[in-house]
Amino acid sequence: MNIPNLLTVLRVLLIPVFVLLFYLPFSWSHLAASAVFAFAAATDWLDGYLARRLQQSTAFGAFLDPVADKLIVAVALVLLVDEHASLWLTLPAAVIISREIVVSALREWMAELGARAQVAVSNVGKWKTAAQMLALVILLAHSPQFSFWIGLGYGLLFVSAALTLWSMTQYLCAAWPHLSVTTEKK
Repeated sequence: MNIPNLLTVLRVLLIPVFVLLFYLPFSWSHLAASAVFAFAAATDWLDGYLARRLQQSTAFGAFLDPVADKLIVAVALVLLVDEHASLWLTLPAAVIISREIVVSALREWMAELGARAQVAVSNVGKWKTAAQMLALVILLAHSPQFSFWIGLGYGLLFVSAALTLWSMTQYLCAAWPHLSVTTEKK
């Protein structure tokens, strides 16, 4: 176990803390949940940076890092969809979660073919993640009554959903030569 892996494990362990804070009946609970989420998002960047800088990349870290990211984002989206009960949040949330399932399955399948590098994280994926994390931090910090901040959060979530579809399309196009091969039944 090294520092980058500990940060990734910490991100997973913060999920129940984040959920508990979100549901506490105090005026500061949403802000606290948002702060925990923001901290977890920062550890995502930090663990990757440290793994590269300290040359401490491991198979465990390579497995758990994307899982931790998807878990905390999915939990945040589910909490927000429940609280906001709005098409304007539910639609991008459904797109984001669906894309994560499709791309995860695609990466797993491409890895079985020995072609995982063709569906490696792209710059569009990095921009998507930045917009998504910022949107979630904003939306988690504020009650669902419409305001400038909620409008900004929704806008960033729609940008994230659009980038999500774009990056998924890029991954599917990169994988298409492998997807379009017919196999014979024996």
